[in-house]
Amino acid sequence: METSLGPSKLPTKLYRMERYDECKAVYTDLIRNSQDEYEEERKTNLSAVVAAMSTWEKASPDDLGLSETTYELSYNAACTLIGRGQLTEALNKLQEAEELCRVFFSEDSDITEEDVESELAVIHSQMAYIMQLQGRTEEALQLYNQVIKLKPSDVGLLAVTANNIITINKDQNVFDSKKKVKLTNADGVEYKLAKKQLQAIEFNKALLAMYTNQADQCRKLTSGLQSQNPGHPRPVLIQVAQLCREKQHSKAIELLQRFSDQHPDSASGIKLTMAQLYLSQGHVTKACDILRSIEDFKHKQGMISALVSMYSHEEDIDSAIDVFSQAIQYYQSEQPGSSVHLALVREAADFKLKYGRKKEAISDLEQLWKQNTNDIHTLAQLISAYSLVDQDKAKSLSKHLPSPESMSFNVDVDELENSHGANYVRKKAAKVTGENPPKEQGQGDVKKKKKKKKKGKLPKNYDPTANPDPERWLPMRERTYYRGRKKGKKKEQVGKGTQGATSGAASDLDASKTASSPPTSPRPGSAQASASTSAPAASNVVPPRQQKPATAGPGARKKAPQKKKKGSKSGW
Repeated sequence: METSLGPSKLPTKLYRMERYDECKAVYTDLIRNSQDEYEEERKTNLSAVVAAMSTWEKASPDDLGLSETTYELSYNAACTLIGRGQLTEALNKLQEAEELCRVFFSEDSDITEEDVESELAVIHSQMAYIMQLQGRTEEALQLYNQVIKLKPSDVGLLAVTANNIITINKDQNVFDSKKKVKLTNADGVEYKLAKKQLQAIEFNKALLAMYTNQADQCRKLTSGLQSQNPGHPRPVLIQVAQLCREKQHSKAIELLQRFSDQHPDSASGIKLTMAQLYLSQGHVTKACDILRSIEDFKHKQGMISALVSMYSHEEDIDSAIDVFSQAIQYYQSEQPGSSVHLALVREAADFKLKYGRKKEAISDLEQLWKQNTNDIHTLAQLISAYSLVDQDKAKSLSKHLPSPESMSFNVDVDELENSHGANYVRKKAAKVTGENPPKEQGQGDVKKKKKKKKKGKLPKNYDPTANPDPERWLPMRERTYYRGRKKGKKKEQVGKGTQGATSGAASDLDASKTASSPPTSPRPGSAQASASTSAPAASNVVPPRQQKPATAGPGARKKAPQKKKKGSKSGW
């Protein structure tokens, strides 16, 4: 953000109209031919013009020798460094501007700390912008928010800071971005910012509408941007992104093709996007055709590598070789013998040999061997390729191979085998001690370790004199002497019956086994006594009732619980 312009109206108008060359000439003439109290302001404004030329026009004006004695001059010098891409130097210059600003306002007792922070807001916002370019987004976001909280009176500063926060948020935290975008719509913003700044803010508004699924708003904004900037590819790319979110890939490709036909100068990025869309749909060959039509990137090494990989994936080896051939011809005419040229020839030869095209690889291998006749590997490949076409030529070339004696290396085999890195180490023969020489393999008895067999366990009632039962392997039912189970006899079973009762007690309680006396007629008046002695005593436990589930129909009511009687226990 440049500081206020001087009292002259002509350079001010030129600056607002972004006619920086004319504005610079006017300020230079004013500084040279006038001496008054506005000289410091003119120098400040001239440095602002130089910063604008460096930022928006990417120009590198000559050093005017302006002394950076004030914080405004240091700030404008930092903006010039940002335009040149010298971010670290620019950040250091902004720190110097902050120190000069604090020193300047410390001399005035009427200035509060809030006033100083408000004046430093533009410097802090520019520091955050440098941090954002350096990838330090967390620190940048913290500084941006500090500037927003100060609520400076400069609507241009607020709009730029809010826009940069939106770019950090991207498709995340869209609610915060919606709040920040309101600051970019303040009155008077169009008079404070350059055209490229306003254009960037409008682009970000369209992207925010796309991220918030406001398709109609996104189309409206991009249509307006396209009418204002007919040759700019970014509005078209935003429209294409919106169409892809709606799964309308065919319409997106048609829109890109129409724009590339109308504006061939800026069609490189558009065609790259078209190729990406074709690849996402699985149309690899169409994507390759689009990439090969881009003249700016046609012979780049990255483009050649991508085309060869895609053609190989489609098993179109002829097209891949054609890509290599065109690239080699281009570098043969433009940069013959360069490292890029020779690297392409090497890759082409290796690719042809990999897919069995040895005849086609001969010319590439000959070119490589002529460049370096000491390359034995290339010579061997060339001889192998010629052996399929011209054996006489292969024999003549084999004479250039070095002799076996010259290729031998002075290597101690024993030392190599005994090294720590060897996988196999030859065992040395043991020294013979005594008169008995070691037996050769296959002679003498070879003693093997025998496993001890465990003796089987015999039953306790085993009789060694008795003959074993020949039918012992058959089931009991299939044996000849099986007579079946005897019926009628019940064995006494322990554990059957009531808990804790034995079989003896159960037989004693069986009334059928006890001797009963013959029935006699009861005496008169003794019926109550006999009933009281023979009937068991009644328990005080109430037997549980079976509760029926209540119906869930309308009008059903819950039954009131009954009161329990004293001395009784619940059966539930």
